[in-house]
Amino acid sequence: MPLRVIALTVAGSVLVLLLGGLLLMRQASSGVLAGKRTSAVAEASTALERMQVQLRSSDMRSTSVYERLNKLADEAGAQPSQYRVVIQGPVSRFVSPGISEESVPDSLVQEVARGDGMYVTPTTVVWAQIPRREEPGLAIGAMLQAPSGQEGYPIYFIFPESHEAQTLSVLRRAIASTSVVLLLALGGIAWLVSREVMGPVREASIAASKIASGDFEERMRVRGTDDLASLATSMNDMAAELSHQIGQLEDLSRVQQRFVSDVSHELRTPLTTVRMAADLLHEGRYEMDPFAARSTELMQEELDRFEAMLADLLEISRFDAGAAVLSLAEHDLVPVVRREMEAQQAFAERLGCRLELHGIDSAVAMMDDRRITRILRNLLTNAIEHGERQPIIVTVGADEQSVAVTVRDHGIGFAPHLADQVFLRFWRADPSRTRAVGGTGLGLAISLEDANLHRGWLRAWGRPHRGAQFLLVLPRDEKVTLTDSPLPLVPRERS
Repeated sequence: MPLRVIALTVAGSVLVLLLGGLLLMRQASSGVLAGKRTSAVAEASTALERMQVQLRSSDMRSTSVYERLNKLADEAGAQPSQYRVVIQGPVSRFVSPGISEESVPDSLVQEVARGDGMYVTPTTVVWAQIPRREEPGLAIGAMLQAPSGQEGYPIYFIFPESHEAQTLSVLRRAIASTSVVLLLALGGIAWLVSREVMGPVREASIAASKIASGDFEERMRVRGTDDLASLATSMNDMAAELSHQIGQLEDLSRVQQRFVSDVSHELRTPLTTVRMAADLLHEGRYEMDPFAARSTELMQEELDRFEAMLADLLEISRFDAGAAVLSLAEHDLVPVVRREMEAQQAFAERLGCRLELHGIDSAVAMMDDRRITRILRNLLTNAIEHGERQPIIVTVGADEQSVAVTVRDHGIGFAPHLADQVFLRFWRADPSRTRAVGGTGLGLAISLEDANLHRGWLRAWGRPHRGAQFLLVLPRDEKVTLTDSPLPLVPRERS
C-alpha cells in the first residue's frame, strides 16, 4: 500500500509538473518573443527613418545610389548585437556582413512588394560562415524610398533571437531542475504520509490476523482522537465482543456435548431393560396373534436402530470430547475390505446390487482395523442403499506413502456443491427418500472423524443421477503427512 501511494503520488506529480512546466514555458516564450517583437519593430522603425533621412540627404551628384545603399548595409552590420539588413537594389541585393540573404523569407518579400507598410514575420537567421550556422530570429520588411521620388527599394531588418533563446534555455533548465527537486520532495512527503497513515492500518491487519487465529487477547494501541484512533478502538471492541461471544459458544458447546454424553449413558440402563423385555416378546411372537407378532417385530427393529443411534451418539461425544484414541497395528487393507464386503453381501443381494472388488492384492499400513471396518461398513451400506440396483465397484490402491480405497455406486448421486455436506451430522440428500437401512444419520460423520483420527482423508464426489464415489486415503505410517492419493477422487470413466 505505501508503494502504491508513493507511485500514485509520483505519477500525479509528474503529470502536474509536466503540464505546469509546459504552460509556464509557453507563457514565458510568448512574453519574451512578444517583447522582442515589440522592441524589434520600434528599433526597425527608427532605423528606417534614419536611413531614409540619410538617403535623401545624400548628394547624388558625388555618390551613386548603389554606393549609398551598400554603405547603409555595411553600417547596419557594424552593430552585431542589434540587427542586420538586406537591401534590394535595382540590380542586386546589398547584405550586411555576417549573414546570408537566405535569412529573408520569400513570403515577406511578396508582402513588401504588395504594400507600403512594415511587415514582421519569424525567420531563420542564416549566418554566412563555415560551418553553416542557423538560429531563430525576426525579419521586418519595409520600403526605402529613393531620393529622386523614383520607385523605392525593399529593405529587410534581420533581428537574431540568440539572447532570447538563451534566456528560454536557462528558464527551461531551471524548470526541469525545480521539477526534479519538487518530485523528490513530493515523493518523500508521500512516503512520510503513507507511513504515518498505513502504520496503524498495518497494525490493525496484524491484530485482525491474530484475532482470526484465535488470539482474542490481542489489542491495538489507541493514540489520539482521530479516525485512526477510532479504528483502533473499534478493533479492540470487536475483539472483546468476539472473545465474549466465542466464550459463550464454547460454554454452550461443552454443555451440549456433556448433555449428549450424559443422556446417552443414562439411556443405556432403561434401554437394556427394554431390550430384555423385547427379546422375550420377540422369542414368543409365534404364539401371538398376527397383529401382536408384527408389533413385536417392529419394536425389535426400532430397538436395534435406537441402540445403534445411542452407540453412534456415544462415539460422537467421545470425538467431541477429544477422548477418541487409536489402537494402531499393521494390517493389510485388502482382507479388511474383502471381509466387510462379504458381511454386506446379503444386504446387497436383497437390494439387487452386485459388489465388485478391483485393484491390488496387498496394501499394508498402520491402522485401527475396528475403525477402518466401521468406515467401510458405512460407505458400503450407503452405496448399496443409494445404488439403484447398479453394481458397486470397490477399488484398492497403494503407493510408497499411503493406501487407499474407493467405493463407487451408479445411483442417484448428489450435486457437486454437496460434496462436503454429506459428512454433516444427520444430513440427508433427499429427506423424502425412504431409507432401506435403519441408519442414524451419523455414519458418514463418524467415518470422517475416524479418517481424521488416522491423519487420513475421506472425500466424496457425486453427480445427480450418475452416482457417487467416496475416497478413503490412509498413511502407511502415522508419521507420514499425506500429499497425494494413489487413487483419484473423480471416477476414471468421468474424468
